[in-house]
Amino acid sequence: MATTVDTRTSRLRAWMLEGLSDMGKGGGHTGAHADPEPAHQGQPWWRVMCLTGVDYFSTLGYQPGIAALAAGLLSPVATIVLVIVTLAGALPVYRRVAEESPRGEGSIAMLERLLTFWKGKLFVLTLLGFAATDFLITITLSAADASTHLIENPHLTDALHDRQLLITLILIALLGAVFLKGFLEAIGVAVVLVGAYLALNVVVVAVGLWHVVTEGHVVTDWSTALTAEHGNVLAMIGVALLVFPKLALGLSGFETGVAVMPHVRGEPGDTEEHPKGRIRDTKKLLTAAAVIMSVFLICTSFITTLLIPEKEFEPGGDANGRALAYLAHDYLGNVFGTVYDVSTIAILWFAGASAMAGLLNLMPRYLPRYGMAPHWARAVRPMVIVFTLVGFLVTWIFDADVNAQGGAYATGVLVLISSAAIAVTIAARKAGQRNWTIAFGVISAVFLYTTVLNVIERPDGVKIGACFIAGIILVSLLSRLARAFELRVTSVRLDDMAERFVRDISHRKIRFIANEPDHRDLTEYREKIEQIRHDNDVPTAEDFVFVEVTVTDPSEFEAGLTVRGEVMHGRYRVLTLESSSIPNALAALLLHVRDTTGAIPHIYFEWTEGGPFANFLRFFLFGQGEVAPVTREVLREAERNRSRRPRVHVG
Repeated sequence: MATTVDTRTSRLRAWMLEGLSDMGKGGGHTGAHADPEPAHQGQPWWRVMCLTGVDYFSTLGYQPGIAALAAGLLSPVATIVLVIVTLAGALPVYRRVAEESPRGEGSIAMLERLLTFWKGKLFVLTLLGFAATDFLITITLSAADASTHLIENPHLTDALHDRQLLITLILIALLGAVFLKGFLEAIGVAVVLVGAYLALNVVVVAVGLWHVVTEGHVVTDWSTALTAEHGNVLAMIGVALLVFPKLALGLSGFETGVAVMPHVRGEPGDTEEHPKGRIRDTKKLLTAAAVIMSVFLICTSFITTLLIPEKEFEPGGDANGRALAYLAHDYLGNVFGTVYDVSTIAILWFAGASAMAGLLNLMPRYLPRYGMAPHWARAVRPMVIVFTLVGFLVTWIFDADVNAQGGAYATGVLVLISSAAIAVTIAARKAGQRNWTIAFGVISAVFLYTTVLNVIERPDGVKIGACFIAGIILVSLLSRLARAFELRVTSVRLDDMAERFVRDISHRKIRFIANEPDHRDLTEYREKIEQIRHDNDVPTAEDFVFVEVTVTDPSEFEAGLTVRGEVMHGRYRVLTLESSSIPNALAALLLHVRDTTGAIPHIYFEWTEGGPFANFLRFFLFGQGEVAPVTREVLREAERNRSRRPRVHVG
């Protein structure tokens, strides 16, 4: 019985961690945002645009209703402001992001390069918190709106009334099940969904505009009420600018557009270093998506505001969260309306798939590399379970309410767009492009203003974002602590002189001295050898090679190790290394020497002054501290066989 249970556990573990080693080697991930395929296997830009579109275009399912609630009769004017910001602000920013990060890293990677050490890591973790807010709320909000369309369908409303929370949880669970089974390339499905959805929306918009034109009093009534409410055009524009942050959901999709960039085919001459065709076609993708969405946003906002009674947009109203579906049923009948509902439900649900793929692409790209996630976080299935459970929690907290989640979603979207605008401003300044620097600086100011205003008016967004940030930072630091003694050197390379030193000393007992480089003068090396001989009672005839490690960026977790050999003062052989952690570098060198020579090396230390807790903090934060016992612990973790473990001596 015990054997059967162990076998089942092993099979479950193997299934959960399937693909872990491959992903760990290449840093790749499966899913819609996987690492790029070879150029000849890419897709035309318009097909990849549809993969972006399941997230971007699906916001038509709820954006007109949110705009009507936020701006009332002023909704079309406020939407025009949104379109101007989209075409004159977000689009130029992300076209530049595509130039700066052609492998789909996005603005987070651009900003990561600007900051080093722990402040850079904490900054990236903060942005990841907002990105997680954006993507996770995309999943939960899209599922909630899909369930709204399902419940409000005239054929199903009686049977499914008051079941929105349950239906939303089921949709999220189904989404997780798809990824647990294995999410393959979904561009073909996205093309069908986006094509059908946009075609149905064209019909709804055309019919809506026809009714507006033929029922002339509708426009007159609207303009009269608008003038009575706001007075003049300047007042209307001022109010539209004030309510603009509430419409920020209409800006979603740009970060996803850059994330799917590696799938764009480009041209035959493209290389990973200079993918000119991919950059050009991604700009086409972003521009086409923005223009299509802008046209739909203006048209849908106009017809829904003029044709739907204002009370229907309120919570409990028939148009709440489903304004276009309301028009489809009202003007084209329940059969067409049901077809429209099915299309909307499908694209909203698949928008969640795009967001899930974004999470699976984004988190494993950073957290394991920082040592701030367990090793299994590189595998898709465990992360799918984590994200699905978090999606359940968010849905339960917001009670599957689309409007309630709008603030959190807008906050995530705006923070990412603001960070992208700041990143391209800095990039333009470094490139000496004065005009672009000024232009991007103005755009950054607009988005920062919008973000701050959104946070003030809807603090729930930044609260949920802060929860994600706090959770990511806490889990990341705990993971880093748990992996503190893990051997994290990815490779060891010795130059010719270092190879000579190792080859020569391997004919005798291999003895290294760990030396903290100070003045590096003749006296330092002579006194160090005398101290080691005296403390460890080593015969005078025994030979030594010094090992000196210089700490570079202690916040880095994984890196390769380059070992250089040099002769100091004509007699002392020294191996010099650069690493984020002294104990890890020494342990990796010892294991490499053991594996290449077949002999067990010895290394000699002197005790470090100071308390053990303070020294551990120095090691955790700065890669130094009590080097000897930590080196021994890293070796113990890496090599369980005591007879094959390099020897550590401390005096």
